[in-house]
This record gives sequence, structure tokens and C-alpha cells, in this order.
Amino acid sequence: MTRIAVLSAGSWGTSMGAVLADAGNQVILHARRPDLAAAINSRRENPYYLPGISLPEAVTATTDEAEAVRDAEVVAVSIPAQTLRENLTRWAPLFTDDTVVVSLMKGIETGTGLRMSQVITDVTGIPSDRVAVLSGPNLAREIAVRQPAASAIACTSESVASRLQALTQTPYFRPYTTTDVIGCELGGAVKNVIALAVGLATGMRLGDNSRAVLITRGLAETARLGLALGADPLTFSGLAGVGDLMATCASPLSRNRTFGEHLGRGLTLAQATAATSQTAEGVKSAESVLQLARRHGVEMPITEVVVSVLHGRITTLQAAAQLMERVPRAERYTA
Repeated sequence: MTRIAVLSAGSWGTSMGAVLADAGNQVILHARRPDLAAAINSRRENPYYLPGISLPEAVTATTDEAEAVRDAEVVAVSIPAQTLRENLTRWAPLFTDDTVVVSLMKGIETGTGLRMSQVITDVTGIPSDRVAVLSGPNLAREIAVRQPAASAIACTSESVASRLQALTQTPYFRPYTTTDVIGCELGGAVKNVIALAVGLATGMRLGDNSRAVLITRGLAETARLGLALGADPLTFSGLAGVGDLMATCASPLSRNRTFGEHLGRGLTLAQATAATSQTAEGVKSAESVLQLARRHGVEMPITEVVVSVLHGRITTLQAAAQLMERVPRAERYTA
């Protein structure tokens, strides 16, 4: 039985912990709150993030970071993207020379423009062939109740990706492997920004045509940036691209779409943050994505409008007008 640490007992970390346990592994969740760790251990439930859902016996929790990571062959990290560097600085001495780190996060670091796997290698010194990314249509609650789902596991090492595939395979969770780490991470990060735009449109009571335009042109933006950074364009037609984008933009379970809806209905940024309650990664990553695009000369008009709305530079009505007033052009997927 493989011992796996999941650093975070939030909704996604807990859901992925349950998947790993159902796949036959021993899973240790790291929880910051003693009452949450106690509830998981005594009641087999995460009452704060996944109330009413039973967790496997092979999932336990601790507030001790060292205890969580001790003897773990694999460490999965699922924390807000902008806190990763700070937390990794503290965790890095706990990792061994053989530790495989899996990023469950979907964001771009503010200031540096680094993807999460790049932050992991930068802080820990772990080589990229032992850092993997899991991405796809990952709505935590659906997976926690064991509805059929699939994801992509990306690593530059095919053998590491295949090993992680075996460690996550269950009757309801189907992992696929790829070596396109860049494409998987960009798909996961940018789809959050596009989901904010779709949420804005939904909150403004715009219809399915408007949402379909945002989703398809948002996918084009993602692919353009991916191509500029060296991703395989085909990745964006798969689970980590259009699959994740569709789930995040269509589901009321999506934090980013929900956040955008709050803004579209007239709430302020602070009010939308309070109403959403959990982290909407696109809010913090939107400007980082835009800066990364500008650095590489990539045009991303939807992302640019979302950033302007988040910073209060334009209203939601002005956002819609700006997108519709753009100069007409031929439709291209990657140019």
C-alpha cells in the first residue's frame, strides 16, 4: 500500500484523497484546523467542505505537516495558488530525494508568471521529472460522491505519469497520461478566468449564445497562449482543455463561475468574495495570465476585459460592449 500525503483538507484535496484511498492507497490529509482533522478521523466526514459525504477508512487527517509527509512516496498539493511559494518554503525540508509531488492547483503565480509546477521546482529543487500535474473537469463534490470522472496526469517523465495513473485509477475515476505539462497547467489556469467571464454574462442574464461565444473564444485564447509557451495545441481539445473549461463554465458548483455571477448581478469585489466563501483562483490569476500573454505578444481580449472588471476600471456593461466592438476578423483557433 502506497502512502500518499495530501497537503490540504479543502474540498478538492479531500475529494482527491478519497479517490486515492479508493484506489488502494493509505492517505494522510493535512488540515490546518484541529477540529476539522478530528472530524475526519472520528466521523469519516469533512463537515466544512463536503458535509454528508462519507470518507474511506484509509483516509486520515493530521495538523502536523511533518507527520503528514513522513514516509509518503507521493505528496499531492491542493492549496490556493498564491500561497504555494510561502507554504513550500516550509514544507520543502520534509521532502526526500525520491518524493514525487503532484500539483492539484490551477493558477499562475502573481509577479513571476510561473505555473504551479515551476514554483514547486523553483522552491524545492525537485527536478521536473518528479513533479506532476493533475488537471481536468474536477468538480470536487461530484467526484467525492463517486460520479464518473476523468482527468489528465501530466509529467515530463512518462514512467512517473504512468505510476500516478495506476495510483489514481478507480471504477469511477479514469486518469489519462500526457507529457504536456505546460498545456495542462495553462488549460487549468485560464479556464478559471473564462469562467469568471461566463459567470458575468450569466449574472447579467445574457443567454446561451453569449456564453457559448465566451467559452469558444476563451478556448482560442488559451490555445494561443499555450502555443506561444510551447504546449501541444491538441491538449486544449482534451480533458485539461475543453473538458475542464466546459465543466467550470457550465456548473453552479464552479467557484469561478459563481464569483462572476455575483459580479454580474452588481455585487462589489468584496461582496462577491464574501458570498463565494471559497477561493476562486481566477480572481488572483487573471492579471498574471494577462501579464504572461503580453510578455509573449499574445492577444487575450476576454482575459483583458475580466481583469478590467476586477480592478473596477470598467463596468460589466462596458465589458460586453468592448468585446462586441472589436474589429471583425477571420476565425482562427491558434492565431
